[in-house]
Amino acid sequence: MSVLKLDNIWKRFGDVEVLKGVDLTLEEHDVVVLIGASGSGKSTLLRTINLIEQVDDGQVILSGDDITDPQTDVDKARARIGVVFQQFNLFPHMKVIDNVTLAARRVHKWPAAKARAKGTALLEKFGLGDKVNEYSDRLSGGQQQRVAIVRAIMTDPELLLLDEITSALDPMLVGEVLDLVRDLKDGGSTMLIATHEMSFAKSVADRIVFMHGGRILETGTPEQLFNDPQRPETREFLARLTQR
Repeated sequence: MSVLKLDNIWKRFGDVEVLKGVDLTLEEHDVVVLIGASGSGKSTLLRTINLIEQVDDGQVILSGDDITDPQTDVDKARARIGVVFQQFNLFPHMKVIDNVTLAARRVHKWPAAKARAKGTALLEKFGLGDKVNEYSDRLSGGQQQRVAIVRAIMTDPELLLLDEITSALDPMLVGEVLDLVRDLKDGGSTMLIATHEMSFAKSVADRIVFMHGGRILETGTPEQLFNDPQRPETREFLARLTQR
């Protein structure tokens, strides 16, 4: 059974069609990276998967369950998906460990001791063991984003969605966050990632998906798509990146 299946996803904002019949499937342990210019629909696609935006047509199927069905318990569906956005969205008045364990305690109803033990172990694993009791607003941007990723994986979600997670970071801090994502790949996480970091996309993706004008125009392995793109739109997009 596929972890994620998108079947003919359409999304409009007013008269503007932002997603135009998107089909995509992720199997267990797949790492799929979305690339494309700003406005191509990458972030909107991730937001429809997490039910932040309601689709106008089509289905989002998570491990066999149609979570776009009107009868779906949205909170329960979201609890099965880990999400990390551009902004860290940490609570500055809370300690790191409390940020990391909040959903586990409040949504998944874990006992506080279990949540703290799991959160502490993950923070230590990813180099943040000395920040467990620090307030999140005292961390660097890279550390805050790593905390946000740890929070997203606390409850072993079926799917991870990462939306331009390095775009708000100083370039010097990007590497430490991307290294953490590589660790998650090595650990078998199923991920759908939107990024402008092409070198990262090449190194972590099983498949690259090029979006243009709300559609998926081309899909392939990193080698196929970067070395021998078939669509003129893909070639133009990649050529612009090399000219920067």
